[in-house]
Amino acid sequence: MSRERATALLVDFDGVLRRWDPAVAAGVEREYGLTEGVLGEIAMSWGLLQPVLVGQMSHAAWMASVADALTPSVGDPARARAAVDEWQRYRGEVDPDVLAFVREARAAGIRVGLGTNATDLLDADLAALGLTDELDVVVNSSAVGVHKPAKEYFQVACAALDTPPARVLFVDDEDRAVAGARVAGLSAHRWSGPADLRYLRAALAY
Repeated sequence: MSRERATALLVDFDGVLRRWDPAVAAGVEREYGLTEGVLGEIAMSWGLLQPVLVGQMSHAAWMASVADALTPSVGDPARARAAVDEWQRYRGEVDPDVLAFVREARAAGIRVGLGTNATDLLDADLAALGLTDELDVVVNSSAVGVHKPAKEYFQVACAALDTPPARVLFVDDEDRAVAGARVAGLSAHRWSGPADLRYLRAALAY
């Protein structure tokens, strides 16, 4: 039996609507004599990352914990903090192809939500990137208190979109999130780049 056509779209932020230039972190790491990739490795370690994704820690406190973990590598807390601050000043870039897709979908009457594991800095990031008025709803894990790929996260997202799961199309660049969305009853597509947009437009049939 074929699925119902999606009438709402839920898109991931990092890796889909927002992209990051890896050269920025690499440049900071070179400047401070750090091992390549260490900033992301520390920040994304689950023990530091999980609390901030469910709102148990602020973005600022998370970055302070990253600086603390980095201090042995640079030998000076102030220098570690400076490295983290310089790294964090870059807030990524909007993928213009994805933004155009979001605008097309909304113009066609599709409700579009941002479904992201994010921190309390998300609203400021959306404003800085000019995205505040580009989405119908924003479902931030740190505000919800549960993160993808939990079924409860997707239940909250569908409620925010005022759309049953079977009518929501979810797009994410992580396999676990895609699998979690499918378990929750959503249609889900694993994002690999702008070449996927042709398929997504067809799936929405607008």
